[in-house]
Amino acid sequence: MNCVSSLLSKRPLPRRGIQVAVNLTGAAGAAWFARASLVYFAETHRLIGALFCIEQTWFVVAFLLRRPAQSVDQSLPSWLFAAGGTFGGLLLRPTGSHPLWGVRAGFTLQVTGLVVVIVSLCALGRSFGFVAADRGLITRGPYRVARHPMYAGYLMIQVGYVLQAISWRNIIVVLAVTGCNVGRALAEERVLGASASYPSYRERVRWRLLPGIW
Repeated sequence: MNCVSSLLSKRPLPRRGIQVAVNLTGAAGAAWFARASLVYFAETHRLIGALFCIEQTWFVVAFLLRRPAQSVDQSLPSWLFAAGGTFGGLLLRPTGSHPLWGVRAGFTLQVTGLVVVIVSLCALGRSFGFVAADRGLITRGPYRVARHPMYAGYLMIQVGYVLQAISWRNIIVVLAVTGCNVGRALAEERVLGASASYPSYRERVRWRLLPGIW
């Protein structure tokens, strides 16, 4: 057995009760953020609040309706990457420098990133997941351009935040979160690499995150 196969879970997937608990916990967390975004939108009528609400509402539905995984990477690094990439952005703070150009450019980048995330979620449908797993290969929509477009959307959102609140703390947080999502993407590719159709997809779609860069 090679080292790639050893990273993939050959053990039985968590029992049904654990799966349901994980899905309900994820849905509850997303619902909390969706409510906060809705309150923000109601108070400010800013587009970004509505987009965040749509994104988090979709997460609620995705956690409740996602299809069971055929295989899951249950290694500790994979779970740490998933947790860091998902929740690390909560460490960002609205402190630091707030140049007008940064506020405007950051807002545009955040809206663009949110649209990329929402479109990616629509393409994923019931194949949405948290940790690296095989729930079927998705090749439609933004997945025709990059193999991990949702993580690219996260990066846009977080860089946009940094432009609006420039500080060393925020820069370090974004670098760390991006590192987690890079590790997450590589873990997903190791899992999906076991499927017969993935090598040809990888040849068609050259870029993992940002076309022309990586």
